[in-house]
Amino acid sequence: MAESDDDPPVELNISVDKIRDIVLMAREFDLAEFPDDPDPGSDPDAPADPETTLDDGEDPTEAELREMIDDLNEDELIDLIALTWVGRGDFGRAEWQEARDLARERQEKKASDYLLGMPTLSDYVEEGLATLGHTGVDEE
Repeated sequence: MAESDDDPPVELNISVDKIRDIVLMAREFDLAEFPDDPDPGSDPDAPADPETTLDDGEDPTEAELREMIDDLNEDELIDLIALTWVGRGDFGRAEWQEARDLARERQEKKASDYLLGMPTLSDYVEEGLATLGHTGVDEE
């Protein structure tokens, strides 16, 4: 069944402003590029293994994004996870409550690990917002 553009936005338990902040930070995090093998002639003070930098939480963008997600209350976190699933195409607008229910059932203790493991988190969240009738991050 086609969804009407006239349908009101689906009500969320997380503010669209918080979602936008997370999307913008996730975009920045997604854009961070780390070489597979650092150039030995480049910065001698740079870490030898860029993956170690991420694993140790030394990347300030990752740390800030992780903190933003970890600071969400349970209902906000459930909606954020469900929103990513809608954006990924696992659920549609009509299945929003089903996505929420599954997110609540499967909620992990460290949801930031789960969400940051998605290489296109910002895209999924933005697409989820659009599917649920909310304006995009850049359309304020």
